[in-house]
Formats: sequence, structure tokens, C-alpha cells
Amino acid sequence: MKPIIFDVDTGIDDAMAMAYALNSPELEVLGFTTCFGNVPVVESTRNTLAVLEKLNRRIPVFEGAGQTLVRGKKKKYPKHAHGEDGLGNTLQFEPTIKASKGNASDFIIEQVKSRPHEITVIAVGPLTNIAMAIKKAPKIMSLVKEVVIMGGAVNVQGNVTPYAEANIVSDPEAADHVFSSGLPITLVGLDVTLQTYLLKSKLDEWRATGKESARFLAEMTDYYMKAYETSHPGLGGCALHDPLAVGVAIDSSFVSAEMMNVKVVTEGEETGRTIGQQVSGPGIRVCTKVEADRFVKHFLERVI
Repeated sequence: MKPIIFDVDTGIDDAMAMAYALNSPELEVLGFTTCFGNVPVVESTRNTLAVLEKLNRRIPVFEGAGQTLVRGKKKKYPKHAHGEDGLGNTLQFEPTIKASKGNASDFIIEQVKSRPHEITVIAVGPLTNIAMAIKKAPKIMSLVKEVVIMGGAVNVQGNVTPYAEANIVSDPEAADHVFSSGLPITLVGLDVTLQTYLLKSKLDEWRATGKESARFLAEMTDYYMKAYETSHPGLGGCALHDPLAVGVAIDSSFVSAEMMNVKVVTEGEETGRTIGQQVSGPGIRVCTKVEADRFVKHFLERVI
């Protein structure tokens, strides 16, 4: 089993990614760390605990960054896509399980130090917790096995602005700090995630299982798909952004990648843009192609 720390800003596709990871025997989820992003961090923590409760799993959850590295608090959250509660307005209960004591970046540091060269971090929100861990303990960078990041749009347009993807533009300085850190990074961006589609018809199959957790995921994803329909008319589904990062952590052959130096624009109208330059030596593995059908089949076999 591959030990992972899963860094989330739990909205709808995070919830699907959580279910996929927890139902994958290849992965040992050591803990979840939460960040602002789709919702404020307190709600991200609550949503993470709620999803775990619905999945009947008990995994430690550590609350992390409530604001960006240098820009203060995020001003606007994507409620049009994730709902008022971040889970498609499906959250009808307060989770009974509580977050663990301690801070997300400290948990990352402790785990990496205790299991050198073993731990993979999957990060599917803004990269603030990772950046803070690097700043607090720069020596951990050489001890991390891999960081799989859902973020960026190197060869395609952004999804928040024409230039920027949501996770990167939420804290561009944190992303730039992480990308230039020397960590062994695989970047799973819009270049590949936008080629992976979950069709609306699958939600009825989830509901038909009779499982409460499947119905919970179906209802929130239905909300997400309706938001998608306004931006992608006729698509009849949604992209599997965060789940693909989990898929890559399980089986890297789902994607093809190129080695690049990646810089993040931190000023002006292109803020959040990820600019990749191919390199022959060390760099970031930027995913450029995906075996979408094979990945989606794998995801569907496991998520519920």
C-alpha cells in the first residue's frame, strides 16, 4: 500500500476523489489536511468530516490554512458550482466526528519525517498547506516520495479566467513556491482533467444501489453537473478533476507527462497562469495526455 496524505478543500469533486481513494486498496490514507478553496477552511473541514461519516470511515482530519500565503483571505467562493455548503446544498447534518488537534502543515511535516521517502501527498486545493510545510521545514522536501497536484492549465485555457485554473489562482504565490521548491511533483491540470467525463446517467446507477453514501454522492454531483451545463451546454455531465489526481497516484500509466519548469504568474490580468517550459533535466512532470476511458472505468468501479 502507498501511504498518502490527502490535502483537500472539500467541495463536490473532492468528495468523489475521497471516496475513490478510500475504496482503493493500493492507497493507505494516513490523514486528510484541509484548506480554504471551494469554501472557507472551517467549512472545508466540516465537509471532509461529513463525507467520512457518510462513507463510514474514521481517518484523522487536520485543519489547515484559512487564508493565502501573502494575500490575506480569499474574497469569493465558487458557490455557483459547489453550492452554499460546498456539497451541492446536500448537507442536512453536522458531522459527529471531530477534527484532530494540530495543524495541517505540522501533520505533513511529522508524517514525512517519520516515513522518509515513503509518503505521497495528493493535493487537490490551493497549495497553501504544502507551501507552509516547506517554509517551516525545508529539509522535508528531499524526504517526500511524490506530490500529485490537481491544478494548473499549462497548454489550455483556465477555468476561472482565460489564463488561470481555480486552485492555482486561489493562492498563486503558494503555488509558485511549491513549484520552485524541488519537490518531485506530478501536475494533473486542466490539460488532462477536462478530457475525463462523468455522465449524468451514472448518477441514477449510483442511486439504484440503495447505498446511503452513493445517494449522497449522486445528489451533490447532480448539483455540480447542473452548474457545468451552464458553462458547457450539452455536455451532460462533469469533468473528474480531483478524482484524476487520485487515479494518477494509484496508476501513473493513466497519463503521459512531459518534464517542464513551471512558473506561476503572480501579477496582472494573467495572475494564476501556469507557464511551462520543457526541460531535459529535473523539473515537474506535467500531464499532457490521459487514457480517459480507462481511467473513468476504474473510477466508476471503485467510487461507490
